[in-house]
Amino acid sequence: MIDHAGIAVKDWQKAKAFYDAALAPLGAKLLHMVPEEYTGGAKVGGYGRAKPDFWLHEGAEPGPGRHYAFTAASHAEVDAFHAAALAAGGRDNGAPGPRPHYHEHYYGAFVIDPDGNNIEAVCHRPQ
Repeated sequence: MIDHAGIAVKDWQKAKAFYDAALAPLGAKLLHMVPEEYTGGAKVGGYGRAKPDFWLHEGAEPGPGRHYAFTAASHAEVDAFHAAALAAGGRDNGAPGPRPHYHEHYYGAFVIDPDGNNIEAVCHRPQ
């Protein structure tokens, strides 16, 4: 139902470094930068696996408390995401583990990104 989403970031380089590290274990990377002549000089880039699905936009007012969950193929990918995100400056907001209150096979991990967003990796498969 949702084709893509995006967030505003205060510091492009800091946000890019965080998302480069945090999304790599999930097989996602920065796939496209919109030429700045189309963005009024702001950096706008899209992350994804096959196409840009998650966009960062420099300079607009970021807002804490937004939540974005990224699909992981395995529990190990969730664990690697969490470790990479913390190493890249994220704050723990829920260690990797089962969340049976969502559903039987829900395995997720949560971090707060540099702009205060709640970022999650989740696997819906059994171990």
